[in-house]
Amino acid sequence: MHKPNPVSHLAFARASTGRSEQLGVRLSSLIEPALNAPGCLQFSLQQSLHEPDMWVVSGMWASEEMMSAWFETPELSVFAELVQQLIVSSLDFQTFQHVTSVQAKANYQPPMQQLAG
Repeated sequence: MHKPNPVSHLAFARASTGRSEQLGVRLSSLIEPALNAPGCLQFSLQQSLHEPDMWVVSGMWASEEMMSAWFETPELSVFAELVQQLIVSSLDFQTFQHVTSVQAKANYQPPMQQLAG
């Protein structure tokens, strides 16, 4: 039987000037619903220690299908609202698959070395 490969997402959100606390409150509304969503293995909200306007939302899911189902929930409309209401100055959302060391090494092509002469 095929074992699903866990996937994850990271959303980097930079608050507009003077709106960091508001951004944190809005993003925190995602935590409980995500943790209760089918397939959610981990979900967290973090604020940068060195740039207080920078927030990161991260989640790990049992499968890409379960993560995609979460992306379709009404809770995720918060990201569109943050942009429309100018609460964020930038938003970068990325999804990732897990790669084993064997997979990483299998895809690596060492650079060609020229022999002197």
